[in-house]
Amino acid sequence: MAYTGILLILAVLPVLAIMLYVYHKDGNKEPMKLLIRLFLSGILSCFVVLTISRIMEMFLPFMNSTETFLDVLLYAFIGVAFIEELCKWFMTYIVAYHQRDFDEMYDGIVYSIFVSLGFAFFENIVYVIRTSSINTALIRAVSAVPSHACDAIFMGYYLSVAKQYSIRKEKELEKKNIILSLVIPIVLHGIYDFCLMSGQSIFITVFIVFIIFLYLASIKKLKRLSNRNKKIRFKNKFCHVCGKAITGEYCAKCGTKQI
Repeated sequence: MAYTGILLILAVLPVLAIMLYVYHKDGNKEPMKLLIRLFLSGILSCFVVLTISRIMEMFLPFMNSTETFLDVLLYAFIGVAFIEELCKWFMTYIVAYHQRDFDEMYDGIVYSIFVSLGFAFFENIVYVIRTSSINTALIRAVSAVPSHACDAIFMGYYLSVAKQYSIRKEKELEKKNIILSLVIPIVLHGIYDFCLMSGQSIFITVFIVFIIFLYLASIKKLKRLSNRNKKIRFKNKFCHVCGKAITGEYCAKCGTKQI
């Protein structure tokens, strides 16, 4: 029982440490209720990923085989990276993108990291308890969990840029950055998984170089945005109940009269 408790602590600790660090770097704190919703949405995304994966396994051969180089490549980028990042992106977008509290560039990073670490929280507990290995917990604490956070930093950055263009009514640039907020994390996640799944020494070397680059680039971007945080200028008013942009006295989405 005590051993299981140690495993759980080791599984949860890196998630909490990164969340607290990111939260601390936010000069204007986001509503705790919103952050809890995002974190829980990240946990929920794990179950969505499992459901989609099971369906894909029935139709796509590479989901059940890693015998060839192509199988590994497709599984890493589509079977893992695409599905996981799509689900995390979807949760971040539907919960936070249209919130009136999304008014600073750093906010997008906070939102995406809380979703991503909700996902990592559940995933890490499952992996660590299943293997019942302290070594697994320690390795994932310095690899898988920070990697999820790094992918989220890039996702959040491009969502923040998209939000700026949305406010300016520049729809094409908004769309471009929304696409980048999904594509970039998929590529980064896919490279990470492919290097590990390949089992070839050359790709393990690439993995080490890649992970160092990813961590340094992510920390630099996070610090720069938190230290030089910019306001996203709202030209529209937002509903104080649901956060939807409004133009009149009543919200078209929930019908609430505005104060």
